Amino acid sequence: MKKIACLVIVAFAFGMMFSTSAFSARETIIKIGINAPMTGDIPKVGEGSKYAAMLWLEDIEKAGGLEVGGKKYKVELVIEDNESKAESAVKANTKMISQDDVLAIVGPQSSKQAIPAGEVANKYKTVMISPWSTNPSTTLDRPYVFRGCFLDPFQGPVVANFITDEFGFTKAAVLYDVASDYPKGLAEVFKEAWEKKHGPGSIVAYQSFTTKDTDFSSQLTQIVKSGAQVLFTPQYYNEIPLIVRQAKDLGWKGPIVGSDSWGSAELVDLCGEACYGLFFSTHYAAAGAKGATKAFIDRYNTAYGYVPDDVAALTWDALLLVQQAIQDAGKITGKIETDRTAVRDSLAKIKNFAGITGNMTFTEEGDPIKCAVIVKINDKGEFEFYKSSCP
Repeated sequence: MKKIACLVIVAFAFGMMFSTSAFSARETIIKIGINAPMTGDIPKVGEGSKYAAMLWLEDIEKAGGLEVGGKKYKVELVIEDNESKAESAVKANTKMISQDDVLAIVGPQSSKQAIPAGEVANKYKTVMISPWSTNPSTTLDRPYVFRGCFLDPFQGPVVANFITDEFGFTKAAVLYDVASDYPKGLAEVFKEAWEKKHGPGSIVAYQSFTTKDTDFSSQLTQIVKSGAQVLFTPQYYNEIPLIVRQAKDLGWKGPIVGSDSWGSAELVDLCGEACYGLFFSTHYAAAGAKGATKAFIDRYNTAYGYVPDDVAALTWDALLLVQQAIQDAGKITGKIETDRTAVRDSLAKIKNFAGITGNMTFTEEGDPIKCAVIVKINDKGEFEFYKSSCP
């Protein structure tokens, strides 16, 4: 009887091994990582990325999965909070690559997290697309790291040219965070571009502070006294209201111009009318958008109750780029290292991708060739298209 019982158990086990349910348990699932600041200094940035990713996943699920090579695969998002910290962004990428077996990663967003996280992604040969990091070091000599936005060496001259053409000014001041990769890098690029146009000494005040500082009165007093006609400050949206209000309280009368880090949906909520009429360079303008861009904005607004910022729009584009790269690879082998390499190779070959933030084709460094937008904050607090600047 014992022998018969053993044989029955063995037969049952073999039956289960080769049953449909056992195979389905071992089905290949495509996992996409999202490395975003859900907490920390810029949580609205992480929220925008998360919400855009959820809308993208919703479309994939409605289609019954992501079709690759004639077969549909289930897709899962692995969302990790990088806490707006470099070390947390590194840990998040390491976990998603080594433990979660993600096929590709979207994020981090800001350069301070994207640069070190990109080193990890490239080391382990896993595609990473930063939607929002404009610092050149993010992708430099990293064939597995891409971005969905323009670079600071392009953005800096765009802002310098805009200020010159729009206002005719020749003297500028800069205020930036010396301890953060993004504002520090962009401040340097802007200074170089401005002095190239207006000569040495035309940056009449070049003032810095350190992350977490909230009192800028000393720096702004120097700027007010310098004779500057315009202030350029490439800081994040949560810092701009303090800078703008303190500048005006100290007697600043000129325009204040910013960069794509201003483009959060929360900027106007925090800054109010003090920011009306100001300009900044960015990736897309929500007010007056048309076509696929308007469709995304309306859908996002309906789902989450506010107009998506540039990070959300760039994340949407980054996920569609990942999707196209996976599909262009032609097949999923189930061997994660092989599939990661195939996705990287197909992503690098994408040409004329029609994103909602603009058309893009990648350079050898993984950087898109695309236009920048100058936005004006109108008297309704909307980010209104003012003009565009293309390479």
